Amino acid sequence: MKKTAAIYARVSSERQKEEGTIASQTALLLEHAKVHELSVPGEWIFEDEGYSGAVLARPGLERLRDLAAEGQIEVVLIYAPDRLSRKYAYQVLLIEEFSRHGVETIFLKSAGGETPEERLMLQFQGMIAEYERAQIAERTRRGKRHRAKAGCVNVLCGAPYGYRYIKKSEHSQAYYELVEAQAEVVRKIFIWYTQELWSIGAIARQLNQQQIQTRTGRGLWERSTVWGMLRNPAYQGSACFGKNGALRAAEDHTALAAKRRLLRAAPAAAEKRSAASGLRLRCRP
Repeated sequence: MKKTAAIYARVSSERQKEEGTIASQTALLLEHAKVHELSVPGEWIFEDEGYSGAVLARPGLERLRDLAAEGQIEVVLIYAPDRLSRKYAYQVLLIEEFSRHGVETIFLKSAGGETPEERLMLQFQGMIAEYERAQIAERTRRGKRHRAKAGCVNVLCGAPYGYRYIKKSEHSQAYYELVEAQAEVVRKIFIWYTQELWSIGAIARQLNQQQIQTRTGRGLWERSTVWGMLRNPAYQGSACFGKNGALRAAEDHTALAAKRRLLRAAPAAAEKRSAASGLRLRCRP
């Protein structure tokens, strides 16, 4: 009688997804199952596309773990240990979990882990995979930091209200494009706050009374949204890259002139009001 098996495959990046590497993993695993006379129902092929191997919260993996806990499978086929997880500790946790439920874990590109030598090799592969992941993360961090210092806006989380993010192309770097209708709303908000001395709540109510749409076009303006805009240094042409301001981003000179136009109405009044209220409109060095 054939053993029942499930297949698990994973790729972490969109480029890998587009290149079809997850399909190649699944094809090899299905071929292995056929050669070794393992029964793999179509609904027991689990694929996680675009999910990091450094986390356990993956839809396909969670369904596989549930299936193993129910005692419905005897074997799980995986291309390599780093497809199961990039962290060795997680590999051990998952393999032991499957083993408790009577499920055998088979890697196509790894020793099976039955003998001490095979288990040692599996540990080495897991540690190397985790080291490679750390190296990739460090290179990515350095690359983003370099682009931030060069003033590239594509390392930031997104364009603030009043701008549209334009992706990088063959002819230009990514940049923020002014959305004039929204920019006029930003000018009004700063004038109401710095010249007419309106409260944040009054500004939010006025925006809702005038039926001005928010960024998403859904919901109402909230006090926290208005306060966040007033504190956002992007409206003075600067931004901060890095958690808690640990890394400084250079000013995006291509968008600087457009950003300053948003505050042209009352720059002096803005500084005076910020000094009185403790409002910070500049990035901290």
